[in-house]
Amino acid sequence: MRRVYSDIAQIAGNIITVEATGVGNRELAEVRATGFSSLAQVIRLEADHVTLQVFSGTRGIPTDAEVRFLGELLHTPFSEALLGRVFNGSGVPRDAGPVIDAEQIAIGGPPVNPSRRIIPRKMIRTGIPMIDVFNTLVESQKLPVFSVAGEPYNPLLARIALNAEVDIIVLGGMGLKYDDYLYFRDTLEDQGALSRSVLYIHTAADPVVECLLVPDTCLAVAERFALEGKRVLVLLTDMTNFADSLKEVAITMEQIPSNRGYPGDLYSQLAARYEKAVDFEGAGSLTVLAVTTMPGDDVTHPIPDNTGYITEGQFYLRNGRIEPFGSLSRLKQQVNKDTRDDHRTMMNTMIQLYAGYRETLEKQSMGFRMSTWDQKLLKYGTIFEARMMDLSVNIPLEEALDLGWEILAECFTPAETGMPTDLIERFWPSEDGDERPPEPATVTAGVSSAEDAELRDAAAPHVETGPETTVETSV
Repeated sequence: MRRVYSDIAQIAGNIITVEATGVGNRELAEVRATGFSSLAQVIRLEADHVTLQVFSGTRGIPTDAEVRFLGELLHTPFSEALLGRVFNGSGVPRDAGPVIDAEQIAIGGPPVNPSRRIIPRKMIRTGIPMIDVFNTLVESQKLPVFSVAGEPYNPLLARIALNAEVDIIVLGGMGLKYDDYLYFRDTLEDQGALSRSVLYIHTAADPVVECLLVPDTCLAVAERFALEGKRVLVLLTDMTNFADSLKEVAITMEQIPSNRGYPGDLYSQLAARYEKAVDFEGAGSLTVLAVTTMPGDDVTHPIPDNTGYITEGQFYLRNGRIEPFGSLSRLKQQVNKDTRDDHRTMMNTMIQLYAGYRETLEKQSMGFRMSTWDQKLLKYGTIFEARMMDLSVNIPLEEALDLGWEILAECFTPAETGMPTDLIERFWPSEDGDERPPEPATVTAGVSSAEDAELRDAAAPHVETGPETTVETSV
């Protein structure tokens, strides 16, 4: 029988302190008073002083409230009945549906033993060319989406949730505006994806402490689904709100602040969540894609800076598009060798040409004269941004690769692309829409048509004749 304590020594923010013995770290407690009831969790032990964070906030708690320690860690229900439902960070239904009475699983546990992990080897198709073609998402990968406030990162996550070729989507929202919460719920429901999704939502109006529970709850449920053989994709937005909640709690507890006021264990706190991504041998997989908004678009801010040391690349979302420069999927080489023969070459060639387009824009802005090659790059870059980079584009990988060939054929000759001859002969589109071998490509990208002609003339057989000599040649 656990003792009940009714003398709260201190209340600060969402934190209370009581004098108690025989209590363990992260243990749950129940706080009760007239008209008030909430769960709390032990977050610090100092001799007989026990510090707890109250999930629903401390507003209305008197100092004589009862604190009953439950002798167990935080749990959340797990069942197939979770699919199609919406909960808050504590696992309480938010959709007016019934409480899930099922097996309770612990949250906030350690990452999977590395010996049980396998090398990532399967692609997750999203229907977004800037991901599928240029920075392929791989099962068991952990990737952040670096962005700034105002960018359409939530619509991007919704698109991925609708199109991703996985079995289950677990969506965690932290500090969401209510409109964003309704957008996720209604979009998934209207498109028929809610039936394979579980949503854990913390809004900006909810207690700060519940924000800290969202990633752990999402990852615990996702890990259990993965152990049952499911391919699970966890979408989290926004990890900056999660880190800010850690900062608020740390300040309330009077911890010594680190960089820009964030707690010194920020890296460990983020790593404990991201490292949950895993591909189980003989079971399913857990993939994590999390939005991180950068204050002031500053990638050296403590949150994105620490995140970059943990994850396997990143996506940069700027000006409503996924930027090809800076975005990186370090595991893409594990899978894009097995998609289609032209995938890697198309990826490299289109980005090289787009880099040339960016340089040409700088030359144009400084008033330089535009060459024929510059004009081609300007045309290519405009088409590439409209047909490939726009987030409204929703096509399978194979169609995206075919579209890439069409864009190249519209802007350049085969010789100007620098693509291998064997790939050009197989994939270059003909004028009538059928793929047929064009003229062999012999020069590399960056050579204009005029320069190409000069090279051909220089390579042709040269016959010297005297002033009175006529030379006839035959082929």
